[in-house]
Amino acid sequence: MARKEFIRRVGNEGEVEFAHENYCAAAAICWAPGRTIGNIAVNSEEVSGVFEEAAGNDAILPCQIIPCGKFRNGAVRWYCKTHQMHWGTLADLAAIPESGEILCGNHMLHMSYVVNPLDIEFNGYEEIGIWCSLPPGMSSQLIHRRPPKIHVHKRFSSSEEKVLDRDFDAVICSYNQNLGLFLSTDITKIQITPPAAFEFIRSLEEGRKVDCVSCKKCGYPHLDLGDFARRPHAKHFCGNCGNDSVWSQGEIVSTPLKPLHDQFNNSNTYIIPERQLNLDQYSGMPFDVWASTPAVVWTANRPQELGIHVHVYEGYRRIVDETFSEVIFEGRLLDRNLLWQSMVANTIY
Repeated sequence: MARKEFIRRVGNEGEVEFAHENYCAAAAICWAPGRTIGNIAVNSEEVSGVFEEAAGNDAILPCQIIPCGKFRNGAVRWYCKTHQMHWGTLADLAAIPESGEILCGNHMLHMSYVVNPLDIEFNGYEEIGIWCSLPPGMSSQLIHRRPPKIHVHKRFSSSEEKVLDRDFDAVICSYNQNLGLFLSTDITKIQITPPAAFEFIRSLEEGRKVDCVSCKKCGYPHLDLGDFARRPHAKHFCGNCGNDSVWSQGEIVSTPLKPLHDQFNNSNTYIIPERQLNLDQYSGMPFDVWASTPAVVWTANRPQELGIHVHVYEGYRRIVDETFSEVIFEGRLLDRNLLWQSMVANTIY
């Protein structure tokens, strides 16, 4: 017979109902520095929490403790899927509060989040580009360091005008399960968060070998972030089930964004545009300059442009918005590699 199982007390039923009467269930993406919570792939096991705003960086999410084998001494080992760390050492056992609630060492970690993020579906009649938006490498104004964002542009294939062209905190990409991008057939959505997008395009830009390895135990794709994304390696750690013996063929940086990126034919093809710009001709006008970066997703039936991207403003109007092969400023050619290094230095991650 079915029976109730006591987990923990959070208040009287009437009080809880009254306290949350203005809340409703919604999809959300959560991430923290150096990690993407709940994995980059959306699955049926949702991380639940209470978010009072549409977006923020102060969410504290409940632990999701699951069994994941044993320690070398034979003790049972557990894993927190929310905060991506193991639990079960003597110190962990000694720290259990009187309530008996099991909490991992990162349970008070503040998360960034977006409720009801943009969900992108790929249609044959739409041209979609997704980039990691970074601060400019050079500007006529003070550059404020900031975290990465996700830039999305969308236009109908037969149109020159974009129907969407703006930055988002994070987005979801939905795709046809028949594409077989991942070992697990449960996955039909991919979360693109700032840390995942930044590390992906940084690896492409700086020439590291990028691929995607899946966990042999749970089938979920592995995501390398932080220091792990800067040094290709063969042994990986599964953020979904806690398996720390995931091996790739050769040393790689693993990310689920790679199969999505490679799905579209022109994602890895580039051309250098035959355009030059002399910024000195726009003396006194505000401007921003970036090294163009590889798109995370590029569905257009043409190569991407590789060069230096420039915005020049006249009042509130953008009079230059283009990628150039050569840009002159104060009589000298700008160096694309130096612009990229400045963009990384201006990024908080």
